[in-house]
Amino acid sequence: MLSSPARPPAAALPESPGYRVKKHLLGTPLVTEQLTAERLSNPIALGVLASDCISSMAYGSEQMLVVLIPAIGVAAFTALIPLTAAILCVLLLLTLSYRDVVMAYTRAGGSYVVARENFGPRVAQVAAVALLIDYIVTVAVQAAAGTDALVSLIHLLWGDARLTALDDNKLFITVGVVLLLCWGNLRGIREAGRSFALPAYLFMSAMALLIVTGFTRFLLGDHSRIDVHTPGMVGLGGDTHGFFYGASLLILLRAFANGGSSLTGLEAISNGVSVFRAPQGPNARRTMVAMSCILGTGVLGVSLLAHITHATPYVAQTPTVVSQEASWAFGDSWYGTAGLVFVQLATALILYMGANTSFNGFPFLASFVAEDSFLPRQLTRRGHRLAFSNGIIVLTVVSLALLFATKGSLNSLVGLYAIGVFSGFTMAGAGLVRHHWRARDGRWRAKLALNGLACGVSLLVALIFAVTKFTEGAWVVVLVFPLGVWALIKVNQRYREEAAALAAAPADATLPGASTQVMYLLVDRVDLAVIKAIRYARALRPAEIRAVHVMVDAQEAKRLAAQWNRTEVGDLPLEMVECPDRRISRAVLELVDRRVREQRAQVTLLIPERNYSPVLGRLLHRRTADHIARAVGRLPDVVATIVPFDVAEPHEKRAPDGSAAARRT
Repeated sequence: MLSSPARPPAAALPESPGYRVKKHLLGTPLVTEQLTAERLSNPIALGVLASDCISSMAYGSEQMLVVLIPAIGVAAFTALIPLTAAILCVLLLLTLSYRDVVMAYTRAGGSYVVARENFGPRVAQVAAVALLIDYIVTVAVQAAAGTDALVSLIHLLWGDARLTALDDNKLFITVGVVLLLCWGNLRGIREAGRSFALPAYLFMSAMALLIVTGFTRFLLGDHSRIDVHTPGMVGLGGDTHGFFYGASLLILLRAFANGGSSLTGLEAISNGVSVFRAPQGPNARRTMVAMSCILGTGVLGVSLLAHITHATPYVAQTPTVVSQEASWAFGDSWYGTAGLVFVQLATALILYMGANTSFNGFPFLASFVAEDSFLPRQLTRRGHRLAFSNGIIVLTVVSLALLFATKGSLNSLVGLYAIGVFSGFTMAGAGLVRHHWRARDGRWRAKLALNGLACGVSLLVALIFAVTKFTEGAWVVVLVFPLGVWALIKVNQRYREEAAALAAAPADATLPGASTQVMYLLVDRVDLAVIKAIRYARALRPAEIRAVHVMVDAQEAKRLAAQWNRTEVGDLPLEMVECPDRRISRAVLELVDRRVREQRAQVTLLIPERNYSPVLGRLLHRRTADHIARAVGRLPDVVATIVPFDVAEPHEKRAPDGSAAARRT
């Protein structure tokens, strides 16, 4: 005889092992009512939202030198200045354009919202893919650059041959930082408040100290330079007059493309404009201008110091150019060492914080796109600690894959960086052109011309980056970009097809389709799972209950019939349905279809399902119930109901009084 397990009170219901682990790692769950919007003042917003943008001054000038020095030698330090000026002109143009963005669109989302409002959701997916790629690469670039800053400090303080092992393990340090950021954001770290603004202001102070000290030392007569022939540095090009050769244009364009990485993160304020205090548009605009001024000053200062000191990139990418400039500017005294440590630690911290901005921006953008049904809707759900956990996990997995593919090399990662960024700039400019053309209010002609120019320049920079960096990794973005847009549109098409199928119901769909309610109970063995399904069926009081066994093995069917007759359910006849071709789902499908057509019955198919251990269960047991339910679900007047029974945990543990909750006699 079989008996069902005793039912414990709600408080005694056990939690799954997976949930217990998650609760231990992430803390107690937060309830939805604890989700509040925190409005930021301009100074705090600058520190919170500008980390990604201003931190790029730590590597933008160096990336130009990486291209110039092997091609034109020491002439690179002269070419660096006009290239920096060109990048600052692009910065000015984009700043003016994005001042317009934050005034016209005060909802978070940036270029995606601009493109969606002006070109529709399908075209907006170009901006969505651009921003998603940007966020992914930002995690890898910023984390790798932060690790370079830390390793550079160690090199300059204790540089010797033993530290080559540290260079070889930079990838694992970077991966550890990314995993730490993922864990912190899954716990619900919020990018708001003074604690998150502090690293940005520390970095600004450090760079100001470096630039002022360096120029003061130079103006006081110290014109010493770093030895460009130091072992490990990037080798000088053999021809210092390379400007006069045909290849010089390509070299300058490649260097300009590398330097364009300095402008990444410029869109961060437009993506987070909704967090500003009212009036949001003017406050965001003022903060945007302040951020651009800080970035421009820092990039120009680093480039001028490189021109003065001849700080040269290393093949191993450490020590960095900024760290060499700091070592030269502060000198060898104890306070010079303190200044070097301050600059490098502040640089590493802001770079890691810049990577953390993607852990806030990517999940929010993915949730916007998913709300429009262009990404899986699981990305709209908040997790255990009210963060968009699925988006955080996706970002972590893809960025780690990118780090392993490039071995954490900043030089390799920069080749993937600016295409997505400048594609987003292009979509924002084009969207504003359409916006002002339709609105035609105020100084619309000037705004239209400004944003049209910003759109054209951004598109040109993206094309330059794609062409000049194609063989250095940009081909991946060039390939993934259209595939990503196509995939998002296909996801939306699938959602629309499913919605249309669910909506296409006849006028009498809510009327009863049959007068007789019949329940079929599938039986493959006699156990507690079947007993539970029988109890459920009888509680519903249908007109008829029929127990059915799909017979694949005749001998097994005989043993099952004998066991069935010996139990307390013997009063319910067990029917045998032959299945010589072993297609169980097909046999069940034909059985219920025949009953519906011949007797106009409403059939409910009850399928007992035994839930085993999540890992071993999938290896040791088939998911037959799911296959059968999916097959019969296509028939009209047929409902498939799976009745689960958990066997992953011994049922004796579930009785509140400690007595046996399940026993077999």
